[in-house]
Amino acid sequence: MNAPDIALPVARYRLEFEVTKDLHLPAYAGSTLRGAWGSALRAICCMTRLPVCDNCPLLDTCPYAAIFETRPHQRRASFLQNFTHVPRPYVIEPPQMGKRSYIPGERFSFHIVLVGRALEHLSLILWAYVKAFRRGVGSGDGTAELLRAIHMGETETIVLEAPGKALKPHDPAIPKTPDLRGTVTLQFHTPLRLQTNGRRATREEHTARKLLTALIRRIALLNAYHGNEPFVLDLKALANQAHLITSETQLRWHDWTRYSTRQKKHMALGGVVGTWKLMGDLTPFAPFLHLGQWVHVGKEATFGLGKYHLTLAHS
Repeated sequence: MNAPDIALPVARYRLEFEVTKDLHLPAYAGSTLRGAWGSALRAICCMTRLPVCDNCPLLDTCPYAAIFETRPHQRRASFLQNFTHVPRPYVIEPPQMGKRSYIPGERFSFHIVLVGRALEHLSLILWAYVKAFRRGVGSGDGTAELLRAIHMGETETIVLEAPGKALKPHDPAIPKTPDLRGTVTLQFHTPLRLQTNGRRATREEHTARKLLTALIRRIALLNAYHGNEPFVLDLKALANQAHLITSETQLRWHDWTRYSTRQKKHMALGGVVGTWKLMGDLTPFAPFLHLGQWVHVGKEATFGLGKYHLTLAHS
């Protein structure tokens, strides 16, 4: 079985800031960085000032809605009609767990991954982060100034030297898929949250098939909603092929909670971290496994969960 040709542009950017007022972030800041940015993005983009986007007459042309609140009616592929989840075309990769507080003059950075047509809005997305950190982020509303933004491609390219300046040209290309005929190892750096019928997958349910089908589904949905070139997938054939892949895991549970401003409560969002070795004919899954290093896999991928690094390994 051959690997599908996935023409889905994706790019990772490192945003570097200097703190101007004491900044306090939670141990894992993905949700905080996402929420502050989303609020700033909506404030910049919203023309009608309606309290919610649902009935907005500008919904179909609003960049905020396209980026942050993609809607089901924007579906672009009939084979996805059974999927109700709409993925957002970005991933926030926060600083590593541990460092929580920064004082004025200190610098910190994090990454944002943009997918497909979201790359067309890079200037707007960066400006929203400028506004968010000038207004205040985290407990105590700490502030910071964006120093520069860097495209993390094959080489690092500074694309923005300071807020208000023009973006420098760069090529957010489609990642080139390596040859993954041998055994590969996935090192999960942030909690992976796989689901089974709407509930958390058990330890026994962490199978190669579940991982691969979750990854294929996520990338197929991202391409359907945010890509420019549709690709054809035989989902049933891929699922059957995934049954033939064996795996060895060294995973441990990592507890993590976040406070939901919308639901006004703390939410337990733990998952597994560690290594996951896959063995067998991985050719059909090579582009998905490779691209997953940018787009992540599993629940809550938008604020950085399910992040992994892939390496070739000897059986």
